[in-house]
Amino acid sequence: MMRVISFFVLAACACAQPDALMQGIAAYSKGDYPVAERELRKASGPQARAFLALTLAATNRCEDALPALKEAFPTQRLAGLALAQCHLNASRFDEAAIVLAQLPKDADSLYLAARLHMRAWNEALRDLYKVAPGSYRVNQISGEILETQGQFSEAAAEYRKAIEKNPEALSLHFRLGRALLMSTHSPSTFDEARKEFEAELARNPRDAVAHYQIAQVLLAQEKVAEAAARLELALTIEPAFPEALIALGKLRVADKRNDDAIRLLTRAAELQPKSEAVHYNLMLAYRNAGRLEDARKEKALLDTIQKPPDGEFSDFLKKLGEKK
Repeated sequence: MMRVISFFVLAACACAQPDALMQGIAAYSKGDYPVAERELRKASGPQARAFLALTLAATNRCEDALPALKEAFPTQRLAGLALAQCHLNASRFDEAAIVLAQLPKDADSLYLAARLHMRAWNEALRDLYKVAPGSYRVNQISGEILETQGQFSEAAAEYRKAIEKNPEALSLHFRLGRALLMSTHSPSTFDEARKEFEAELARNPRDAVAHYQIAQVLLAQEKVAEAAARLELALTIEPAFPEALIALGKLRVADKRNDDAIRLLTRAAELQPKSEAVHYNLMLAYRNAGRLEDARKEKALLDTIQKPPDGEFSDFLKKLGEKK
């Protein structure tokens, strides 16, 4: 008789498990974690263990959840996201990066990747200020942060401090020159910025971007021939430099050297197919060269690029633009 009762008890439990699993998953999906945990603890099997681990991770019990999350990953995307989040919470940045690298790139994984890089940046920055507060690197990073905040004069001051401490360090003179250009467009500033870019090139003659920046200064000073020579230098060093290709292509269009312009701008279009500047100037070059059909094609491409995408977010942006 006892054996018969035991059999019916086991059968009832087996029937209840699928119900508990489904109810637990449903509760988890609704964010009702207490009910999800209660039901999932009644169930068994890999799916129950995975969703119980997800529930534990969602309620800040990552260490209890880790074994089952690792078991479920990488076959289950949700387990991978929770595992990455747990590693991130514990400042295990390398482990989080390994997990995220195996996940498909979607809104959730990219959000966690952004948080990972922000946390790693903040931790490294804190250690830098703590370990070497008087180093030129502190002034350099302070200048870079100020640049992102649009405080270019203050950034330039930090770069000057860094240069005083280590005048031979690479990129400091370049960053100072760029900060000066961003802070004001007075004629004296152009000359000062160019000196900094030249100082950078004295330390690294193959800095194509420094040549490009000097070309921009020369263009602002209406020294077109010298600017073109600098752009050619930049492209000799770095042939796949889209900004330099576009700038030199525009100069060739202005000089009616249409074949040269088409060659440069076609290469730029391969590198930056969505660039309005590329297709606009390529359209002009084709038109000036009498290649009207090619010019029409570029105009059609330009219209496609300039046309704003349809959709809810585009409508939202339009409404923002209507406000004064």
